[in-house]
Amino acid sequence: MAPDPRLASMSPDELRTHMRGLGYRTQAELAEAIGVSRSAVSLWLEGKVGVPRPVAMLLRMLLQAQRRAF
Repeated sequence: MAPDPRLASMSPDELRTHMRGLGYRTQAELAEAIGVSRSAVSLWLEGKVGVPRPVAMLLRMLLQAQRRAF
């Protein structure tokens, strides 16, 4: 059985895509929405620190829920 892709971390490009897809224009907006510091989001987008799996999972779930609502 293949691992569930929703449980994987995400690349900086995927994070940027999800961020925009959810309507967050700035790092500060995303940070506030998910309860982390802006500097954490910056480190993830620069690829200096991996996106924590729970955050990646949350963003994927939010984007999926948003798509279902329309």
